[in-house]
Amino acid sequence: MANVYGRILTEEQERQLRGPIDEYVGKIQAEIDGLRADGTDQVVALQNHMDAVKRDRSLTKAEREAALAADSAKLAKAKTVEEKNREAVTKLIRDAETYLNSHFDKEYFQPVSGSCEQEKEVAKEQYRKKTAELEKEHQAALSKLSGSQEIKEEKYVHKNRLFDAKMQLEKEIQQAKDRKHAAFMHRYHLIDLLRMSKFTPAESLAQKWENYRYTFNRRTFLLQNGLYIAIVLIFIMLCIITPIVKNVPLLTYNNVLNILQQASPRMFLALGVAGLILLTGTDLSIGRMVGMGMTTATIIMHQGVNTGSVFGHVFDFTGLPVGVRVILALVACVVLCTFFTTIAGCFTAKFKMHPFISTMANMLVIFGLVTYATKGVSFGAIEQTIPGMIIPKINGFPTIILWAAAAVAIVWFIWNKTTFGKNLYAVGGNPEAAAVSGISVFRVTVGAFVLAGILYGFGSWLECARMYGSGSAAYGQGWEMDAIAACVVGGVSFTGGIGKISGVVVGVFIFTALTYSLTILGIDTNLQFVFSGIIILVAVTLDCLKYVQKK
Repeated sequence: MANVYGRILTEEQERQLRGPIDEYVGKIQAEIDGLRADGTDQVVALQNHMDAVKRDRSLTKAEREAALAADSAKLAKAKTVEEKNREAVTKLIRDAETYLNSHFDKEYFQPVSGSCEQEKEVAKEQYRKKTAELEKEHQAALSKLSGSQEIKEEKYVHKNRLFDAKMQLEKEIQQAKDRKHAAFMHRYHLIDLLRMSKFTPAESLAQKWENYRYTFNRRTFLLQNGLYIAIVLIFIMLCIITPIVKNVPLLTYNNVLNILQQASPRMFLALGVAGLILLTGTDLSIGRMVGMGMTTATIIMHQGVNTGSVFGHVFDFTGLPVGVRVILALVACVVLCTFFTTIAGCFTAKFKMHPFISTMANMLVIFGLVTYATKGVSFGAIEQTIPGMIIPKINGFPTIILWAAAAVAIVWFIWNKTTFGKNLYAVGGNPEAAAVSGISVFRVTVGAFVLAGILYGFGSWLECARMYGSGSAAYGQGWEMDAIAACVVGGVSFTGGIGKISGVVVGVFIFTALTYSLTILGIDTNLQFVFSGIIILVAVTLDCLKYVQKK
């Protein structure tokens, strides 16, 4: 492939091409710097100094006020100068940008880009010649050998020579790629200085896209997104097959709302267990928590006197206002779920017990207690007006989705913007290092279990409202697998300290959408478990591969 500019540029030639641009823009930059010296630069410096004074605890109140007053007076003068020079600075920036738009691509970037592409082609051609030469030498050497050990050694040497040639090719291609990237970003470096790091949205997007292309690695991309791509393809196939087999379109507005509605309570469960997986743990008691919460909420919000008893006692909450019963049900669900998760968290943190054991014990205790207390019966329906109070439909839109969205936003904030969230990642990544740095591993671990319990309580309460009651000890069986699987598919790693809330959300939607699609298609429930198992296995395999690659 011929270079459209006829040659491969040396570094010196590239500097010569860039020289006039740097010189022209540099002169303008020098003028701008002179105008900013007593204005904008002083404003920034004084504001930083004032912030430092406010934080300085060694100063007395009088000293602090005096320093701030002096800085305020200087700041007012600097802002006056800044405003006076603003128009001149803006004009100079416009002049520099006009010059860049007219000259940068044509006179610098395009020749460098063409040169880099030519370099890549030359490197590939040299690699082809080198491998052909090595193969010829290898065959000649083999023809002179007779012993199996000598042949084996020659093959080993040949393999290493081919590897060295491949490494040389990759090195040369990367060098060309680096030069092209540096040339592209040089324009934004100049703009950065001119505008003091203020880019337009289009310019910011162009830089992000260039950085993505520059750092893109196919193997890493497939490891991180291969499962999502496969699931999307499967979902597209289901969207095509369903209308043919069932004569019913799959991707409709109502079906999307149904998927989101079913995913909403499960979102709370997945968000709860995600924090535990982040600490290299898990929770096997989620399904039983849901059953306990559903039963509790149904008893409190029951339509009329309860038809079943608890430890032989029949509860009657009809004397309380409906609103009070709704709040009481929520509080009871949260308190009960948090009580049991806190117990599991204390055993895990205090005695270094694996969460698999502590939560399995929870699962057995909860199921045994609820089944024994209620004799395993279902408690029927709740008051018909309650779902409309908690999760009303507005023009057909189920507001339960808004509850899930709020939970996602809150947990995201906790994970990313609070000290507890940062400590959660630290303890999950390396508990020993976290402890040495002063983080209380016990508190973080118990805190993660407490947060999970609160989310389980909310999730079971919402599920009770969605299903109009029908709480029983058996309800929620297997939901722990759905929640854990959603986290794993969403990229929350069992290796600890790795995961994002966005991944959890995607994982929940993926599993709910697939289950809903397979159900509409008429796939047997048992076979749906097979699909889920395969997805989990592939997700964990990819996660392990990423971990091995990192190591």
